[in-house]
Amino acid sequence: MNAPDRYERFVVPEGTKKVSYERDTKIVNAGSFTIEREDHTIGNILRMQLHRDPNVLFAGYKLPHPLQYKIIVRVHTANLSTPTQAYTQAINDLDKELENLKKAFEDEKTRYEERPKQGY
Repeated sequence: MNAPDRYERFVVPEGTKKVSYERDTKIVNAGSFTIEREDHTIGNILRMQLHRDPNVLFAGYKLPHPLQYKIIVRVHTANLSTPTQAYTQAINDLDKELENLKKAFEDEKTRYEERPKQGY
């Protein structure tokens, strides 16, 4: 079959950067981030987080081709910020949000396990 091996969807090849940045030459404060081995899940979450930043004028992503396992995230910011600053802030905010979600889940799990067992 012509389909690539499944591991190619997740494993970044040796010598390839996970994230690369290319500045837009026509628009000031704009650029594209290419994220290897990711899909719509990360693209949409990152796009929505970038939209929460008031300095971001545009944020969008595309999956160039279904058999190319990468996404391209375009970011255009106001003069107060750069695309790399907005991207870094969005990643840090998402990391904090996921940590809070993990903590809330673990707290609820602990609370559930500690409650008195009911006879079922």
